[in-house]
Amino acid sequence: MAPFDKSVQRKSRFPGLSRIKEAVIVFREQAFRCCLSFVLLTAITFSLPGSVDDVGASQNSRNASAAATKWTAPDPATIPEGPLGDSIRVGLHVFDETPKYAAQYVGNQMSCGHCHINSGTLAGAMPIVGVPGMFPVFREREKTVVTFEERIEQCFQRSEHGHRVPNDDPIMVGLVAYAQWLSKDQMTGRPFPGRGLVKLPELSGDRERGSGIYVQQCAVCHKLEGVGKPPAIPALWGPGAYDAGAGMNDIAKMAAFVQHNMPQNSPGSLTAQQAYDVSAFIQSKPHEPFIMKDHQ
Repeated sequence: MAPFDKSVQRKSRFPGLSRIKEAVIVFREQAFRCCLSFVLLTAITFSLPGSVDDVGASQNSRNASAAATKWTAPDPATIPEGPLGDSIRVGLHVFDETPKYAAQYVGNQMSCGHCHINSGTLAGAMPIVGVPGMFPVFREREKTVVTFEERIEQCFQRSEHGHRVPNDDPIMVGLVAYAQWLSKDQMTGRPFPGRGLVKLPELSGDRERGSGIYVQQCAVCHKLEGVGKPPAIPALWGPGAYDAGAGMNDIAKMAAFVQHNMPQNSPGSLTAQQAYDVSAFIQSKPHEPFIMKDHQ
């Protein structure tokens, strides 16, 4: 049988030990050196500039995409007939084209589907799948427990710069019915795997860099003036866009939305830093002020 390690055949490094014991020691030393080399290589890789942002952002994007792959949105053609189905269809229409189907409650050109992409079904784009079963819930911003209907009201007030919709209004009933229909196969109280936004590192956005990114990546759809192409493509600032009280006016939240979902022709192609930069640029632009008493 060949010796365990050729170094054992040469002059003994450990006088008094048998060849087998000496071979074990040599093996352990070699294994330690291999492990140490791997650790050092890993440390160097993750210390390279930008690598943490890019790896973390792409990993979170893949996680959200995996969640979407595991779940298939129900086909609207399967919405049942009768009064309940009619209400669900009202909710779907309001969700996708809010200024058209809920004009009396909207103050800009934003629709629910602009932030909750693909009619609220896309993982990593704040899907509403499973959301009804997560309410009532305590909201830190309001410092109180809110219902699902109340959360919808807040979107009308802030993101759509509009007014509260009564709970018994067919518009509100329809939105709740639609969200519950999407969630019919979800376990109550358990978050949908793709809920919310992807997780990004905490970074600082540079609006000057963001300006260049916007021109190169965003202006083709949202226009240089940020006016978009309503109803399909939303405005990003100005009177047609979300107001200063909307969640999307937070740079970190917008960055997470942008990194995973934009640009539409190449979602996930921006690094976390680029997403922060372009979000800082958009946030620096004019947005209508939010004064709660004006949105009751």
